[in-house]
Amino acid sequence: MRGQALVGKVGVVITAIRGGDRAGEVRVVAQGVRHHYLAYADEPIAAGAHVLVIHYRGARQVDVEPWAPMPHDSTIG
Repeated sequence: MRGQALVGKVGVVITAIRGGDRAGEVRVVAQGVRHHYLAYADEPIAAGAHVLVIHYRGARQVDVEPWAPMPHDSTIG
C-alpha cells in the first residue's frame, strides 16, 4: 500500500499511543486488507479508540489524531 493513500483513512488503536515521540500501534484496513503501523499523536490515545491518519512518515509509521466514526462504518479495521 502506498503511504500517501493512507492519509484520510480511519483505523483502530491496538497498542495505546503514549503521545509525543512515544508510538503505539494502529490497524488500518486498506483495499480490504488489515495493515499495522507504528502511530504517533500529540496526546495519548487509548487502545480501542478510533483514529484518523493525517500523515505518512514512511517505514510503516503514521501520525494520527482521535476520530469519532459514523455509526455503521464498515471501513474501520
